[in-house]
Amino acid sequence: MDAIDLLERHHRELEQQFSGLKKASSVAPEQFFTAADLLVTHITLEEQHFYPAVRARRTEDILLESLEEHLSLKRVLADLLALDTGDEKFGPKLHVLAEQLEHHHKEEEEHLFPKVKKLLDDGAREELGQAMQARMSELRQGEPRKLVLGQTDAAAPLP
Repeated sequence: MDAIDLLERHHRELEQQFSGLKKASSVAPEQFFTAADLLVTHITLEEQHFYPAVRARRTEDILLESLEEHLSLKRVLADLLALDTGDEKFGPKLHVLAEQLEHHHKEEEEHLFPKVKKLLDDGAREELGQAMQARMSELRQGEPRKLVLGQTDAAAPLP
């Protein structure tokens, strides 16, 4: 699968999951953990595979901004993981996370992905997508949400 197609599919899935959580009158911990695992898997794929593969002078500024957005998402997610889903602060923090997520997706889709399509040909995007899918399978074997707890001090470096 093309790496950009994979990420865009993830964007829609994340938006759907977090939108559902925002609308729910109560959120079961398992529901939140499923969405959190997907979010951390997505961020990990971008930081470990996609961003390094597409780093170029024409994308560096966007990538650095994206890494800062990831840091913000990780911090709010870490806060949420420390709360009980019934806590009065959980809902508002969840709304903030969902809004930041939507903004981040829009930025990538409007600014980064069109540049990447010019930088990488179909074959390169397909190969990258396969590597990302393999890593995604590895991450799904555990609880990727827990990875975020040690990643809130500073933005990930741009390799």
